[in-house]
Amino acid sequence: MPTKPVIIACAVCVALWGATTHAADLLQVYEQATRNDPFIQEADERRLAALEAKPQARGALFPQIGAAGSIETIERDGSATFLQAVEAAPGDPPELAIVNFDQRLSADRWQWQAGLRQTVFRWDEWQRLGRADARVAQAEAEYRAAQQDLMVRVSQRYFDVLAAAETLRSAEATLDAFVKQLREAERRFEVGVVTVIDVEEARSARDLATANVIAAKRALAVSGELLTELTGELYPELSRPTTDLPVSDPEQRGEQAWVDDALEQNLAVIGARLGVEIAKRDVKIAQSGHLPTLDLFATTGGFDEDATETVENRNAETRTRGPADSDGTEDVVGLRLAVPIFTGGVTSSRVREQVHLHRASRQRLQGTLRVTERSTRDAYLTVLADKARVEALRQAVTSSETTVRATIRGVEVGERTNVDVLNARRTLFDAERDYARARYDYLTNLVRLRATVGVLLPADLAAINVYLVEPISVAPTGAPRR
Repeated sequence: MPTKPVIIACAVCVALWGATTHAADLLQVYEQATRNDPFIQEADERRLAALEAKPQARGALFPQIGAAGSIETIERDGSATFLQAVEAAPGDPPELAIVNFDQRLSADRWQWQAGLRQTVFRWDEWQRLGRADARVAQAEAEYRAAQQDLMVRVSQRYFDVLAAAETLRSAEATLDAFVKQLREAERRFEVGVVTVIDVEEARSARDLATANVIAAKRALAVSGELLTELTGELYPELSRPTTDLPVSDPEQRGEQAWVDDALEQNLAVIGARLGVEIAKRDVKIAQSGHLPTLDLFATTGGFDEDATETVENRNAETRTRGPADSDGTEDVVGLRLAVPIFTGGVTSSRVREQVHLHRASRQRLQGTLRVTERSTRDAYLTVLADKARVEALRQAVTSSETTVRATIRGVEVGERTNVDVLNARRTLFDAERDYARARYDYLTNLVRLRATVGVLLPADLAAINVYLVEPISVAPTGAPRR
């Protein structure tokens, strides 16, 4: 019977084998990115930090209670000179005389005090509470924007990898065809059917195809690293869509409907509107510097002092020494009113500063609205164009394949040359590359359109993920991997 460590090791091996043999899909990559992407983690921490603005602002309106105490040892040594009425002789009126005293005090003292302050009227604190609400809402909008940005980045990089992988496959197939054609040209040259020019044309096409394969491998390696940057994971296989693609809904709703939704729900617009609200609250906070404040306060405290005092009258040459203990308590309840009268113009300057910042935030909102409208229209039209382009390029690939076959048959019957075959294969390679790129641009721009409007959710990625059913290797041979 295997021991427990052996069982654990076997389970780990099975898990690793399953992880390496199973093609990852878009939703899995996104879930890994949400756990490992540093930027989304940073956004989450900033959101949590911003949430603390509300309890901080609310806490200023609650009673403020504090207590303090101290224990002291006092050693005091001093002298004093003052006038004092003294009798020169019995029955005579008193006379003023200068009296000199020396005094020494040694004491141990402890004291304590507790106090409470309750805001009755502080305009700035109430405005800070309203600003905190807006700041929390803005932080939530910023975090949602970061989530949507992550979904766009994951989609873009995921489909970039697939496009690069399919470009490499097409480049390798083209290279293989050109190698075979070069061999055929060399064989036909040996028997005198073609000229050396046909051989050199085939060799040139083979060399160019080799360079295209090298560039495609490099592009695939770079796109793979960009995807790994989001998750910290390597992906030897990813799932790609078949010929079926998700049906887009932009044309079902119309351009203006998307724009109207974006102007209301775009997260940058929401953040800019909240920024205007925050700036408006800042103006009121600055204006509160002109207003009085009213606080209710209550304090209680006590002290106890054990002391010994020595007093020496140098005029009368007398000296007394004895205890000088004291103790006491004090309770105070009252209202404190503070009225600002003149602050050197600082308060008025702060008000003007915040007014200008409020106007700036309104201009930022206006600019954000314009950018959102423009980007939404652009994203909408891009999706429509991508859909039409995918259909056109699909037909172009089919037509190019037919052309290659027809050209090869033409060479066999002497109606076409090897150069015609080379050109037909180049056209086919370009069509296959552009078709693959167009398909993935279409999927990416679907995601980007919903993000621009502000309604992108993980469920939208899941809807696209349903179409990703065919595994494809995305690890270029010869590329260094960790």
